[in-house]
Amino acid sequence: MESQKNISEFILLGLTSDQDIQIFCFFFFFMCYLAILVGNLVVLVSICTFLFNQPMYYFLSHLSSVDICYTSRVTPKLIGDLLTARKTISYGNCLAQIFAMHFFGMVEVFILTVMAFDRCVAICRPLHYLIIMSRLRCHVLIVVAWAGGAAHSLSQFSMIMYLPFCGPNEIDHYYCDIFPLLKVACKDTYLTGVLVVANSGVVALVTFVLLFGSYVVILVTLRSQSSEGRRKALSTRGSHVTVVILFFGPSIFAYLRPPTTYPEDKIFALFYTIIAPMFNPLIYTLRNTVMKKAMRRVWCQKILSE
Repeated sequence: MESQKNISEFILLGLTSDQDIQIFCFFFFFMCYLAILVGNLVVLVSICTFLFNQPMYYFLSHLSSVDICYTSRVTPKLIGDLLTARKTISYGNCLAQIFAMHFFGMVEVFILTVMAFDRCVAICRPLHYLIIMSRLRCHVLIVVAWAGGAAHSLSQFSMIMYLPFCGPNEIDHYYCDIFPLLKVACKDTYLTGVLVVANSGVVALVTFVLLFGSYVVILVTLRSQSSEGRRKALSTRGSHVTVVILFFGPSIFAYLRPPTTYPEDKIFALFYTIIAPMFNPLIYTLRNTVMKKAMRRVWCQKILSE
C-alpha cells in the first residue's frame, strides 16, 4: 500500500481539450442529466403509485433506480469538469467511482436479464405466468441481481486496489475506469487486464447471448399466436431489445477485447453512462399504453389535488 501513496490524485484529460466544444458539451450533458433524472423519477413515481405489483413494472422501477445511481456517479463530475481547466479526482474517489460504476453497471445487466426472463414467461407460458413470476420469486431475482452486482464489483475492485501508482497520473478519460487506470500503474498489469476481460467482457457477452436466445424462443412462440397478440408482444419486446443494444453494444466493445485503451473508448462510454439511462424512460413509455395511462393518472391526481 505504501507505493500507492506516491499519488494522491489523478488528472482526467476529459472528452476534449477544445474550449468551445467543452462549453457546448457542458450545456448538452447538463440537459441530458436533467432528462435522466426527470424521466426516471416520473417512471418511478408512476410505477410505485399504480403498477408496483406487476412483475414487469416492478423490475422496471429497479432499472430506473439503477440508471439514476449509475449516471449520477459520473455525469455531475463530467459536467463540472467541463468548466475547469484542471480536472482532478482523488485516489480514493477514483477507486470509489470504479466500484460504483461496475456495481450499478452489473446490477443493470442482471435486471435486463430478469426482465427478458419475465417477458419470455409471459409470452411462452401465459397461463402459468402469475405462478412462475410470484411476488416472492420477483423479490429473490432482484436480490440476486443486486448481490451479483456487488460480487462482480468487489472482484474488480480487489484487482486494482493494491496496484502501485508512482506517476504519471494522467488518465485519458472523463472518469476513472479500469483499463485507463491500468495504463498508469507502475507495474506489469497484463494479467490484471486479462482477468478484467474475463470478468466483465465475458459476463457481458454471455448475458447478451442468453438475451438473444430468449428473443429467438419468443419469436418461435409468436408464430402460433394471433396477429394482435404478436403486435402487443413485439411492442414490449422491441422496447427491451432497443435498451439491450444501447447498453450491451458499447459495453462489449469496452471490455471484451485486449486490455488496452483506444480514443473511441470515451465516445462508447457515453452510451452506457448517459445515453442509455436517458433513453430508457422514453423507450419503455412511448410505446407502452399501460405506462402512459399510469403517468396520466399520476399527473391528473396532482393537478386535481392542487
